[in-house]
Amino acid sequence: MKVNLRLLTIGLLLSIFLSACSTVGDWFADESYEEPPEPLTEFTSEISPKILWDKSVGDGAGDKKVELSSWWQNNKIFAVDHEGEVTALNAETGREIWDADLDLNVVTGIGGGMNMVYVGSDKGVVVALNEADGKELWRTQLTSEVLAPVTSANDVVVSRTSDGRVSGISAQDGKVLWSYQRAVPLLSLRGAGRPVITGNEVIAGYDNGKLVALSLNDGKVLWENSIAIPRGRTELERLVDIDADPVVIDDTVYVVTYQGQLAAVDINSGRVLWSRDMSSQIGLDAAYHDAVYVTDDEGYVWAVQDGSGDALWRQTRLLRRQATAPAIAGNYIIVGDFEGYIHWIARDDGRFVSRQQVSDGPIYCKPLVINGVVYITAADGSITALRVPEN
Repeated sequence: MKVNLRLLTIGLLLSIFLSACSTVGDWFADESYEEPPEPLTEFTSEISPKILWDKSVGDGAGDKKVELSSWWQNNKIFAVDHEGEVTALNAETGREIWDADLDLNVVTGIGGGMNMVYVGSDKGVVVALNEADGKELWRTQLTSEVLAPVTSANDVVVSRTSDGRVSGISAQDGKVLWSYQRAVPLLSLRGAGRPVITGNEVIAGYDNGKLVALSLNDGKVLWENSIAIPRGRTELERLVDIDADPVVIDDTVYVVTYQGQLAAVDINSGRVLWSRDMSSQIGLDAAYHDAVYVTDDEGYVWAVQDGSGDALWRQTRLLRRQATAPAIAGNYIIVGDFEGYIHWIARDDGRFVSRQQVSDGPIYCKPLVINGVVYITAADGSITALRVPEN
């Protein structure tokens, strides 16, 4: 049998690129100069958000740069660390309710639904726990690494794995009901957006820039559309991954791609309502018929007019500070950064109105805003709850 050594060498190099989340960025790290992050600038604080409680749970992300996001459900906050330790807290007081050690290597946040919480592992294991006491209900083996938080509705648990597969699992016994798979490009960013369940549809983004709607019952494709089309001569130039979580409001899906587009999509047909050039693997939030807020890959925070895609403002002073996806909190936008600061930004014009350091470690996760309270999960395993100011 003849072996093409050139193709084999290319294949080995590509496998190295795909082996870890930082390989694309770090491939030439020893020979390149990386500009420093923007220093924090002084401004006059206009609000003083009150810290309600803070709690340390587990070891957080350890030395990994992964988003171990928390989950709010039935007035509880659920968190998981990189070794699979799950903690349930009272959302009002921060008091610990229970904890469970699953002994799993975890690279994504915790998910939930239907009075259960779910943890996925780097070996493709999904575990379902009773939200009331942490009792393990079932454990299912999937095909590859679970890269996005698992969620559920209508007796179906939905998981996204690194082989481009979205799987529907029975919430009753953990049996895999269906799976839908798309080929993963030769080169892609490490990560995947959380599939969103809305009604009887599952909305999922893929590494080839496509947004897909699947039937929650059987995984059949309802529609698909290319939000961004790969362009360029090299595999790096052709990266158009949808790694940020889609946001669904009423009948509109808001989605952003890497090196591609920010778009609003009709949930019934998959038709793009409007779009504009944007590159983000970080994330967004949206206020229906108002504005869409995006953190781009440079760390700029944008406000874009819903309906037209026109830029309303851009906050540039978080350049290279590894800002998180933005979260809407009343009249403000909140983002975290790599030094444990949270930045409160006015929605009307993008000015800073407050800054608080809530952790000694970096914040990778999008702030969670529920019932007028912001929950910040930091990489050191701390969770901080703050009251959103009314004015």
